[in-house]
Amino acid sequence: MSAPLFLVESLPPADQFTLDGPEGHHAATVQRLRVGEELLLADGRGGTATAVVTAVGRGALDLTLTSRGYVDADVPRLVVVQGIAKGDRGELAVQAMTEVGVDEIVPWAASRSVAQWRGDRGVRARDKWVATAREAAKQARRAWLPVVAGAPDESTAAVARRIAGAGTAFVLHEEADDRLTTVDLPSTGEIVLVVGPEGGVAPTELTTFTDAGARAVRLGPSVLRTSTAGPAALAVLATRLSRW
Repeated sequence: MSAPLFLVESLPPADQFTLDGPEGHHAATVQRLRVGEELLLADGRGGTATAVVTAVGRGALDLTLTSRGYVDADVPRLVVVQGIAKGDRGELAVQAMTEVGVDEIVPWAASRSVAQWRGDRGVRARDKWVATAREAAKQARRAWLPVVAGAPDESTAAVARRIAGAGTAFVLHEEADDRLTTVDLPSTGEIVLVVGPEGGVAPTELTTFTDAGARAVRLGPSVLRTSTAGPAALAVLATRLSRW
């Protein structure tokens, strides 16, 4: 098994470092790492370091850094506009998309979204997405932490503006003629992928997005849940972009 990864605000300049706080507690108390075991540190912005445990304290580890590295950001960037879903389906989507390789996630208040993220509720819900992405990035040993961008409930108009500024944009739609497996992909910039909520993308929203420059595409004959459509599409893109 590969060494576990822990996120820090910034990589330490010296070779001696104490991992404490929530990450130290998780490493020492939950994962029970011991002296001599190896772990990875990452700042979530591409910086990485390999370290060896030299001492175990109460909710903290003393480390010696043995190597440092940097992982370049993937190009093009993969941005998913995820329709807000009810229950935990949105968090399931965020978790899987992070593991597959999404670079940015934008919560979208679609007209068919059952859940409404307004006021404090929206802030709390968005914070859950941020926490979910963070934990999934650690599980996947990612050097880059995905960004959860935009307002807690980004509007359709705001999404259209994002599409207009993207290199390429796609809307997953079960009635589309084009397949994501065959459309042309850019080599730079960002690819914006729109995933609807449980009820799908409304016709007026599809028109707004295509007018802004997006292209409707489908994955196959099956209609996927909102929690699985994004990860499945990202897997297609990761394969076609030779990331996998």
